[in-house]
Amino acid sequence: MDSRLAGFLLYINEVGAENMNKSDYKGNYQLNRRSFLRTAGTAASLAISGCALAREKAADRPNIVMILVDDLGYGDLSSYGAKDMQTPNIDNLIASGMRFDNFYANCPVCSPTRASLLSGRYPDLVGVPGVIRTHLTNNWGYIAPQAVLLPKLLSRARYHTAIIGKWHLGLASPNTPNERGFDHFGGFLGDMMDDYYNHRRHGNNYMRLNEKEIDPKGHATDLFSQWAIDYFRRRSGSGQPFFLYLAYNAPHTPIQPPADWLQQIRNRQPGISDKRAKLIALIEHLDDGIGKVLTALKDSGLSNNTLVIFTSDNGGQLGVGANNGSLRAGKQDMYEGGIRVPMCAVWPGKIKPGSQSNRVALTMDLFPTICEAAGADITHKIDGRSILPTLLGKYQPPEERFLFWVRREGGRYGGRAYYAARFGNYKLVQNSPFEPLQLYDLKDDPQEQRPLGKKHRMYQKLFTALRNHIIESGAVPWQKYPVKLNGS
Repeated sequence: MDSRLAGFLLYINEVGAENMNKSDYKGNYQLNRRSFLRTAGTAASLAISGCALAREKAADRPNIVMILVDDLGYGDLSSYGAKDMQTPNIDNLIASGMRFDNFYANCPVCSPTRASLLSGRYPDLVGVPGVIRTHLTNNWGYIAPQAVLLPKLLSRARYHTAIIGKWHLGLASPNTPNERGFDHFGGFLGDMMDDYYNHRRHGNNYMRLNEKEIDPKGHATDLFSQWAIDYFRRRSGSGQPFFLYLAYNAPHTPIQPPADWLQQIRNRQPGISDKRAKLIALIEHLDDGIGKVLTALKDSGLSNNTLVIFTSDNGGQLGVGANNGSLRAGKQDMYEGGIRVPMCAVWPGKIKPGSQSNRVALTMDLFPTICEAAGADITHKIDGRSILPTLLGKYQPPEERFLFWVRREGGRYGGRAYYAARFGNYKLVQNSPFEPLQLYDLKDDPQEQRPLGKKHRMYQKLFTALRNHIIESGAVPWQKYPVKLNGS
C-alpha cells in the first residue's frame, strides 16, 4: 500500500477517536460536524493524491502483449528467409524492434514450452515433460500445484492479466487459466482442434469464456484476433497496466486456412504443391490477424507504452510442408529445426527499431524478462534469466549456463523421454529414446551433421550435467496421483 494512503487510514482512525463524543451509555458514538468536515476534507485530499500517485506509477509500467504462435518454422516468415510467403505484419513488427536469431523454444512440442513460458522453469521441473492430452494413456504432463505462474506475479504488481487462445496446460480444475491466476480467459483449453471452425477435440468442446463453455462461430484465428481487439478496447482508459497472452493455434495441424486465402495463394503461385499452398495460406491468414490486433492496439492509444513479444512454441512440422530454413529436422526433433524459432520484442522508445541479437535465449527467459519490465518481484527459484538489458541495448555478458531440453511421449516412443543439452556452442543430442547421445559443435557444424564422439572433452561434461538435471526432475511428478488406468 502507498505510504500516503496508509497515512490517511491511520489519520481517520486517530482523528475519529479523538473527536467522537459518547451520546449515551449504550456506546452509540457521534462525530461532531466540524471535526467530520475537517476529516472528510483531509480524506478527499489524500485520496486524490493517492489515486494520482497510483496512476503515475501505472503509467511508468508497460502493458505487455505476449504473442505465441503454434508450430511456426524458423524459415516460414518472409523476414526469416521465406521466398514463397508474404507476412508483412509480423515482418513489420520484427523491424520495429529487436530480432533474435538464436532463440529457442524450451521443447520441440507444445505443452512443455508453454509451461516454461508461464513458470520460468524447465518444463520437467513443473511436471510437464510432454504434451497434456485428453486421454490418460496418451497424456504426458500435469502442471505442478506448487508452480508459480506468471499471472500470479503480475497480479501482485497490479496488472490485469488475460489469456486469449490456446491454453494447453490442463483441461479441468484445478489447472484452468482462471484457477492458475488469469483474470480473464477466452479460448481453448486443449492441445489441438480437429477443425478450426467447430473447435472440437475428440468430440469435446474445450472452448471457454472464463469457466463457461461456449460455442462461438468462425475460424479460430479470426476469433482469437477479434477477442484480443475487444480486450484492448475494454482496457483502454482503465489506467491499469495489462498483460495479454495471445496464443494462437495456427499454424498447427489441421492445416485448414479459409478457402479464399487458399485460393489467393494458388492464384499467386501457379503450380505450387497443395500441401505447401495450404500452410502458406494458414500462416498468411495468421499474419493478417496479428496485423489487425496490432492496429487495434495502436488505435486504442496503447501501443506507445506496450512491450510486444512474438515467438513460436517449437519448430515447423516438416510433414505438412513447413520450412525451418537451413536447420536440421523440425517439430518433435531435438535438432535445431525442432527447437530454434523466430522471436522479436518491440517497445517504442525503449527497444531500438531494426536491432538484432545473436544472444542464446529460451522461452523460459521471457518469464523474468516480463517480470523485470513490469516491476514484478520474483522471490522463488526459477531457471530463466532476464534478457531485458539486451532488449534495452545495454551490455549483457554471455550466459555461462547449461541448457536442457526434454520431451516425453507415447506412441512409438513408448512413454519414454529423450533429451538435448547445451553449453556454449556444444550440444549433446538424443533425438529419440532409442538413439545414442551425439555431440555437435554448432559453431563449426550448424547443420549437426558431424558428431564429435564420446572422447571429446565436452561429451562427459554435458552428459553429467544432463544426468543431474534428470535426477532433479525426478522429484516432480507428471501425472496426478493416484493414476487409475482401465484394468489396473
